Amino acid sequence: MHRSAEKLELAGDDFGTQYLNINEAVVRVLQHPAVASKSFLITIGDRSVTGMVARDQMVGPWQVPVADCAVTTVTFDSYAGEAMAMGERTPLALINAPASGRMAIGEAITNICSTRIADIKDIKLSANWMCAAGSAGEDEKLYRTVEAVGMDLCPKLGITVPVGKDSMSMRTAWQDQGEDKSVTAPLSLVITGFSPVTDVRKTVTPQLQDIADETQLILIDLGAGSNRLGGSILAQVYSKMGSVAPDVDDADSLKAFFNTIQALLEEEKLLAYHDRSDGGLFTTLTEMAFAGHTGVSVDIGALDNDDLAVLFNEELGAVVQVHSDHAAEVLEQFTQANIQAYALGTVNKADSIDISRDGDLLFSKTRADLQEHWSRTSYQIASRRDNADCVKEEFDRIANSDAGLSAKLSYDPAEDISAPYIQKGAKPKMAILREQGVNSHLEMAAAFDRAGFSAVDVHMSDLLAERQSLQDFSGLVACGGFSYGDVLGAGEGWAKTVLFNSQLRDQFEQFFHRPETFSLGVCNGCQMLSNLKTLIPGAELWPRFVRNLSEQFEARFSLVRVEESPSILMQGMAGSYMPIAVSHGEGRAEFANPESLTSLQQSNQIAMRYLENNLSVASKYPANPNGSPDGITGVTSTDGRATLMMPHPERVFRTVLNSWHPEDWGEDSGWMRLFRNARVFVD
Repeated sequence: MHRSAEKLELAGDDFGTQYLNINEAVVRVLQHPAVASKSFLITIGDRSVTGMVARDQMVGPWQVPVADCAVTTVTFDSYAGEAMAMGERTPLALINAPASGRMAIGEAITNICSTRIADIKDIKLSANWMCAAGSAGEDEKLYRTVEAVGMDLCPKLGITVPVGKDSMSMRTAWQDQGEDKSVTAPLSLVITGFSPVTDVRKTVTPQLQDIADETQLILIDLGAGSNRLGGSILAQVYSKMGSVAPDVDDADSLKAFFNTIQALLEEEKLLAYHDRSDGGLFTTLTEMAFAGHTGVSVDIGALDNDDLAVLFNEELGAVVQVHSDHAAEVLEQFTQANIQAYALGTVNKADSIDISRDGDLLFSKTRADLQEHWSRTSYQIASRRDNADCVKEEFDRIANSDAGLSAKLSYDPAEDISAPYIQKGAKPKMAILREQGVNSHLEMAAAFDRAGFSAVDVHMSDLLAERQSLQDFSGLVACGGFSYGDVLGAGEGWAKTVLFNSQLRDQFEQFFHRPETFSLGVCNGCQMLSNLKTLIPGAELWPRFVRNLSEQFEARFSLVRVEESPSILMQGMAGSYMPIAVSHGEGRAEFANPESLTSLQQSNQIAMRYLENNLSVASKYPANPNGSPDGITGVTSTDGRATLMMPHPERVFRTVLNSWHPEDWGEDSGWMRLFRNARVFVD
């Protein structure tokens, strides 16, 4: 195919900062959709599935969505992993298309390098091109940007683009009352970077560490003081574009930045890391403060004299937090790499964002006030989509003092109580039961396998066709996921496969009545087993599980407490509290009448409850993500052999799989005890 393209010059405009007010600029920038919190999107996606997610979007004890990259493990027993990050600078294409492509790649690299990667050449890129082919000037922009990326920058970095896609019809036209109208989308390159990770534990997040030792915040400026504002969020919120875009001026500097950060990760000298992109340095600092629930005090006197250009330019770069004892050494490493780096300041106890120039205060606001502005866009969108009362309860928490997630165990998670049974060599057969659409069976099998079981994949079709029989198993777990796709009441539909088939009904009833067996239902499997309560001894008081009060699917990392109950899976765990992955749309416990709830409480059949971060029983959203009464999220039968829960212990059985965890946890998280208790019960 041959195309002829002509260049169309666009001059941009004369955006400047001299008449802008910093307080007004801050509010506008923080509420721009490209900068503001994306919680309204993140919490409706199942981001813990697979049981191999080491780093998701949410960061720290307060679960703030500011992670730079995603990190997963490659197996259920290794620390090797894979990372994914994105880069996108589409608005820049309006004034400098090749720069927009180079900056997209640069942003993907400054995002993904927050985890431990052996070599920049290990990074592979997927390029998603969008262009209004045939529109004036657009073909030339596409050609020059592909040329800049594919023929220049990527070869200099040693990075390949083995895969991608394109959408070449980004223009639509119509007539309105005889008038021709059209909309043309700008040239866009969205980069997704992928790379092997040598050790997922060496991933550093934006969460600032408020520790006893003194620390320093250091700005690494790949823009070398250019502070170009073209296409920035600051310009956009004042309906401008500017004329000079930030760019990757030196591929060698970008590569040196990557290598220096990787060396610091290997030496474990970085306490926190966050790249500079949408919203500039100001957004980088505030997002780090949001994640750490701490204030920052910085002085920009060593930078350019234009305060707003310094704070809101979107040149490539990053801010790192290091121990003060290491600050001089870290600065020297960047100097040796010919990269400009500056000591900015440190965290403060006042929980405020204080910005000065040569000692004169330019800006000061509380962290909570700024976080409310940053969260407001997400809050407004979610309010229109979900239960508005629930969404307001979550937003109102920002202004309140909150201790964050915590954990306290009544046992040592490193103690393997199943070891004596594993050493005997006997591996009881465990039925990992699933139905069409179930997606949590592999991590469930991995957890039971680690506890000394022989995990067997049992599909409902296997039982119907009599290829498998429950009489051969010591334990049964109905796994979570989306049985029958994402249909409401899907767990109930799964249960009816059993209840309406005499052969299956008899088989399940016989299994539940055998005194040496145990059963577990998680998430969708929890709904399923709750609907089989007529077949399960001592389950008469169990609730059914219905649509979340928020009227939305909830993916959270929620604090729960293990209650005193006869559950064989919770033995020795009573009184312990710790976070756990939650991922469901129908988890609200609904009882036939108030008396059933009272009777369940009196018989100690409540096995697990949601907690607020102050350790009281959670009644409000999102600490109680589904609106269950008394925070109930796990129940058991009277003899403890059957246990139901909405959260997913199998997705967090390893410490590295927890979005946040205590520093002193080793390989096994606190939830591994549940699976080992099952092994002890069988013997």
